[in-house]
Amino acid sequence: MANLNDEDNKSKKDDPVKKEEKRELTAEEKLKVTEEKLLRSLAELENQRKRFEKDIKEAIDFGGFNFAKENLVILDNLQRAYISIKNDPVLKNNKDIDKFLNNIEIIEKDLVTIFKKNKIEKIDTKNKKFDPNFHQAMTEMEDDKVEPGTIVQEMLAGYMFGDRLLRPSLVAVSKKKAQNEVKKPEKNEKK
Repeated sequence: MANLNDEDNKSKKDDPVKKEEKRELTAEEKLKVTEEKLLRSLAELENQRKRFEKDIKEAIDFGGFNFAKENLVILDNLQRAYISIKNDPVLKNNKDIDKFLNNIEIIEKDLVTIFKKNKIEKIDTKNKKFDPNFHQAMTEMEDDKVEPGTIVQEMLAGYMFGDRLLRPSLVAVSKKKAQNEVKKPEKNEKK
């Protein structure tokens, strides 16, 4: 056991790292270490400043994101009410129904104008290819008139808030008609 302890003590004495730790740093070395720490701190402060600026810009640009998303429900309900009232058989006979429907149209146009002023734009789906980044497929419809994967019906309009997706468009997508191979039964005639 004495040999092992002697070897450990000898290796500790010969280790250059240990010798360097025991040696006192010169004023120039201390200055260089302090300068490196200062430069790292300044770089970290600059990075933090940039992150804060980015966060502030996003807060300004997208601070109303949730508010905008919730207001889409108002537009949806207004459009549903218009269709419901217009198609109601009892109300169709009312002489003032057209005035009422015109007022609903004005409110809808005003709401859409407010949305546009605040960078809320409807996603165009008419004859577009399905894109999962902007559309949510609710169903597939067989249609040989258009290329498979083309949007054939919009069930609920989608919207963008600036360059962010506010709500995807709920759509029906075309697919090829299934090829029904009808096999004719073989006739086994006995002669």
